[in-house]
Amino acid sequence: MKRMFKSATVKLTASYLLIIVLISFLFSFMIFEVSTREVSRRLERLQIRIEGSGDTLVLPGPLTLNDVRMNQTQQARNNIFFGLLYMNLAVIGLGGVGSYVMARRTLQPIEEAHEAQSRFTSDASHELRTPLAVMKSEIQVALRDSKISKAELSELLESNLEEVDKLTALTSTLLRLSRLEYSAIKRNDRLHMQELVRTTAASFDVPTHRFELNLPDQAVIADGNRPMIEDLLRILIDNALKYSPPESAVRINLSTTGRTYKISITNEGEGITAKDLPYVFDRFFRADRSRSAQTDKGYGLGLSLAKKIVELHDGQITVHSTPGEITRFTVALPQLRKNR
Repeated sequence: MKRMFKSATVKLTASYLLIIVLISFLFSFMIFEVSTREVSRRLERLQIRIEGSGDTLVLPGPLTLNDVRMNQTQQARNNIFFGLLYMNLAVIGLGGVGSYVMARRTLQPIEEAHEAQSRFTSDASHELRTPLAVMKSEIQVALRDSKISKAELSELLESNLEEVDKLTALTSTLLRLSRLEYSAIKRNDRLHMQELVRTTAASFDVPTHRFELNLPDQAVIADGNRPMIEDLLRILIDNALKYSPPESAVRINLSTTGRTYKISITNEGEGITAKDLPYVFDRFFRADRSRSAQTDKGYGLGLSLAKKIVELHDGQITVHSTPGEITRFTVALPQLRKNR
């Protein structure tokens, strides 16, 4: 794959450089023709003026005034030619470097997208293969056991149903992400953010003392897509609950500047290391790379979905974490749509 993009970079560099060289040579030819004609014309007018004035000029040897003019014209042509030649060599050198830089800048987003797509396909295949392998092995064991009881079959079916539910959740999230990549969304809903935060927090089946809500007295009303903002809050709150001790508090803070509102969700726990922070919004990324150890904590797609929702609302999402202490996700969103 790297070789393919290196080859494409060389070809694109050559194409850019060829265009630069052709343009440079074309302008050089035009400059040469115009300049030499102008020099020849001026020397010719100077010769006519001198010959018409009747002044006596002392010329070296047997040279005539016309010979001098022709020599000066040829010398000027040579000077212009070599000047343009050196200029074109410089253009080729600088153009080669510039063409390579432009080619890399052009291909880099494509290369990164291709690598991300490859990683995504690989990770998705891994995640899909794991529950399928579990189901297959359980069914094979059951088929080999001729004395399997009804209770054991019922347990097997329940286990397979759990795996099917996981696959269903995974494919559903993948479809949502795919649709968000290529679709526009409506942001015409008027959102009462205090109410939205309270109802979303109340929808989780956890004791109320797990939440510490810090909401302003002044109503925060914003434009947006209500289902998506609800999804955003649900993803961030669910993430905070999963990765914090059972009895610790999840703090949800809402603030506004009038033009922008911010939601920060903070939880205690192991946190995220500095080397993992840049990747937390990547699809299928989990700080603990052990797939089997983290199957109960999702597939690593929630934060990718959250980031996409924020981007579609022209906002920003950031994360700050101190390992062993706290992790804080902060979302900043415009309160009103542009051109409203």
